[in-house]
Amino acid sequence: MAECYGFGKVILFGEHFVVYGLPAIASAVGDKTIAKIEKSDKYELVDNRPATEGYKVKKKGEIKRSMKLILDFMKIDIEKNPVKITLSGNLFCTSGIGASAAMATSIARAFSDYFNLNLNDEQINRISYEGEKGSAGTPSGIDNTCATFGGLLWFEKNLQGGENKIELLEIKQPIEIVLGNTGLSSVTSEVVADMKKAKEADPEKYDKIFKEYERLVKEARGSLESYDLEKIGKLMDENHRLLKEMNLSCKEAEKIISIAKENGALGAKITGTGRGGYVITLTPGEELQEKMAKAIESAGFMAIKSKIGV
Repeated sequence: MAECYGFGKVILFGEHFVVYGLPAIASAVGDKTIAKIEKSDKYELVDNRPATEGYKVKKKGEIKRSMKLILDFMKIDIEKNPVKITLSGNLFCTSGIGASAAMATSIARAFSDYFNLNLNDEQINRISYEGEKGSAGTPSGIDNTCATFGGLLWFEKNLQGGENKIELLEIKQPIEIVLGNTGLSSVTSEVVADMKKAKEADPEKYDKIFKEYERLVKEARGSLESYDLEKIGKLMDENHRLLKEMNLSCKEAEKIISIAKENGALGAKITGTGRGGYVITLTPGEELQEKMAKAIESAGFMAIKSKIGV
């Protein structure tokens, strides 16, 4: 029997932009998905993860594709070596929290332990990336990197197919956040494909947005390293404005953002795929974090208290 984990993640800056080679800043969160693998008479995958209603149904095809990609890449024959895989953990699954990558990482690690493969984190990350193809089609690589390594990361995808640029960012101390769950799930591959079509249909509009984002993310890195929380919050707001222009928000996300700003959040934006999933609100200090969580929950949304930069 083997039992291993993968971290969830939030993207502070750069969702969708990262697919086109622009930098992104992301952080693992403390919540994890756990995969337990044990010997069985037949192959079985039991999904006990907590999740938004309808998430597992909507993601059923993605999960099946991810499993096949992982098994093929690791050259594991589950007909000859049948196992039961049980997924659990405290990572609440919905769009934007890196649930598919956390799943892929936890399963890859568990297979490594179960078959005594002794794979290192670089190898686990490569397998997790393969698994991510089942949900994202052509993943950026940022979700699996956070799921595997943890920490606060500066990430640039190598569009030529070489090594991605990954840097661990150091900040003075962790920052409290609250994640507001819209209750909606979106299919990553569909949203990424929609973005590609929109960009091709109106290149002038998107070139302008992309240039504005590139300036913004460089400022964001400096602000994180100097621990200028007010500036980080303002840049998060700017990033959300750009994502909204790209038709990646939704009325539920806008409602949570409105609540966040009314209750003192320094910044708020969608995180991840968009069109549902989570909103991340910057709420430094336990007092503001608690106030924000209560305000979001009072409006009928689920709230998760966490930290970035841990």
